[in-house]
Amino acid sequence: MISLSIGPAKAGTPEEIKETGELEELALQYRLAQLSLGRLREALHKVIVGQEEVIEQVLVALLADGHVLLEGVPGVGKTLLVKTLAQGLDLKYSRIQFTPDLMPADILGTSIFAAEGPDDQHFRFQPGPIFAQIVLADEINRATPKTQAALLEAMQERRVTVAGHSHPLERPFFVLATQNPLEMEGTYPLPEAQLDRFLFKVLVHAPTLDELREIVNRTTGDTPQAISPVMAAHELLQLQSVVHGIPLAAPVMEAALRLVASTMPGSPYATETVKRYVRYGSSPRGAQALVLGAKGRAFLHQRAHVTPSDIESIARPALRHRIILRLEAEADGVTPEAILDELIPAATAPLSREKAARTGKTRKDG
Repeated sequence: MISLSIGPAKAGTPEEIKETGELEELALQYRLAQLSLGRLREALHKVIVGQEEVIEQVLVALLADGHVLLEGVPGVGKTLLVKTLAQGLDLKYSRIQFTPDLMPADILGTSIFAAEGPDDQHFRFQPGPIFAQIVLADEINRATPKTQAALLEAMQERRVTVAGHSHPLERPFFVLATQNPLEMEGTYPLPEAQLDRFLFKVLVHAPTLDELREIVNRTTGDTPQAISPVMAAHELLQLQSVVHGIPLAAPVMEAALRLVASTMPGSPYATETVKRYVRYGSSPRGAQALVLGAKGRAFLHQRAHVTPSDIESIARPALRHRIILRLEAEADGVTPEAILDELIPAATAPLSREKAARTGKTRKDG
């Protein structure tokens, strides 16, 4: 665990003094990273009204180096959130509007014939809009499966291959895709295997009346909504490295794994509800998303360790798109949210009982 207290080095052996100095330097880096992240969060709230949970989950995914699928009705600020995030991080931003006639080359790029002189004629690669650091894939379910697959392959591999040549994508690389749950005509729903590539699926809800009033006041005035950069790309990469190094206690890891296993109908941890309504549960990517997301949330809340509350908060965005239901579930009105509402307390209950037992023992000993 990282100690956050910084003080003068204590006397001791050269090895102890060196270890103390390294811990102090690490703690200082941790504090500076927290300050940078706090500035970014404040900057986002200067533009985005409400949506606290959405902003937190997007930032957690950013820290965990994962991609996000945003689902919500039009006009709730999905595009503005992505654009503002790119401004605050000073990253290259690109928006791709998905349509049925969009081709893979329109996203990835293509080789064009360049004649720069009578003796200088060659094919040159023209990069597509995927060559950015924050990419908004707007209405991803309106493109054909072939085009969707081209984007998701780039997301997974962090590189693009055209005409036999591989072109790496600049890090950090972050894709936020949006889809509209209302208008399903003329859409191509993402297959389950491709949904699994997204670290989180985040639900963007309509604003409350107070939030709607504030949105109208901000957007109908003459106040600009752009923000200044508060964090550079290399700082974000350092944050991601710190987050990956946050420790996870064995009981908390066990709870996370037990939760993921309980989504599988054939697992001994599956409940009767899961056995009846779930066709396929989460893949191992779900466990990775849950653990990395819990680490990111711990860092976001200025903690150097993961708690059960982190697992509980991250479980829904990490697993909701990885639970594939049977037809009986739709007929009975059962949703992935309802199943997770049942599974999450059951998986984390042993941790709560263990914590209560330790607290009671401490009080008794005191």
